[in-house]
Amino acid sequence: MSTTFVVDPPPAPSLPVVGDTRRFPVNRIYCVGRNYADHAREMGHDPDREPPFFFMKPANSIVTDGKDMQYPNLSKDVHHEIEMVVAIGKGGANIPSGKALEHVYGYGVGLDMTRRDLQGEAKKMGRPWDTGKAFDQSAPCAAITPASQCGHLDQGRIALLVNGQVRQEGNLNQLIWNIPDTIAYLSTLFTLEPGDLIMSGTPAGVGPVQKGDILEGTVEGLTPLKVKII
Repeated sequence: MSTTFVVDPPPAPSLPVVGDTRRFPVNRIYCVGRNYADHAREMGHDPDREPPFFFMKPANSIVTDGKDMQYPNLSKDVHHEIEMVVAIGKGGANIPSGKALEHVYGYGVGLDMTRRDLQGEAKKMGRPWDTGKAFDQSAPCAAITPASQCGHLDQGRIALLVNGQVRQEGNLNQLIWNIPDTIAYLSTLFTLEPGDLIMSGTPAGVGPVQKGDILEGTVEGLTPLKVKII
C-alpha cells in the first residue's frame, strides 16, 4: 500500500554520482567547526586539539548540478568556506575510528556558505547559529566520487578561487580531526545514517562574496565545484 500525504511532499534532495546514473540521497548535513588550525586562528580561537563541535544544515540547502546560488536575504556579509564533503554509505553508532572508513561511500567538494553578520550576532547573544549557517541554498555541492574510484582521501590540495583569484588554500593533511576520527566522534553523538553528509572543515582565507562572483572549489582527486552568486 502506497503512502499518501495531506500536502505534496517536497522533492528529495540528492547529488550526482561520478560514473553512475543513480544519485546519492541527502539525509542530514553535519558541519565540523574550526577543523583547520589556521582557520581557527583567523576566527580568534586556539587551534589546540579539543573535542570537535558540529552544527547542521538542512538537506534542502543543497545547491547542485551547476545551478546558481541566490545571495540570501537579511545579510550584507555572506562568506565562502570551501570544504571536502564526506558521504556516508553505511550507518552506525559508536563507530571505532579504525572502522570509520568502512562507512564512507565517497567524497565531494562543497561550500559552507555563511551569513557572517547574523552568525556574529547569534554568538554575541549566546544563541544558535541556524540563521547564519542553515539558510536556503547555503550548501552548494559538486558530484560525489565513490571511494572505490578515488580512494580514501587524507591528503591533497583543497582550494577556492573567486573570480579566478585564490582565496582559500590548504591540504587535507592539515585537518585537526581527520576523517576517521571525525566520523567516530560524531557517531557517539548521533546514529549516522546512509545519505548523511559531513562537511569536514575549511582552511584559512574565508571572506565575503558579492552578487556576480564565480566560485570555483577544488579538492585534489575530486570533481570540482563551480557556482555563481546571483
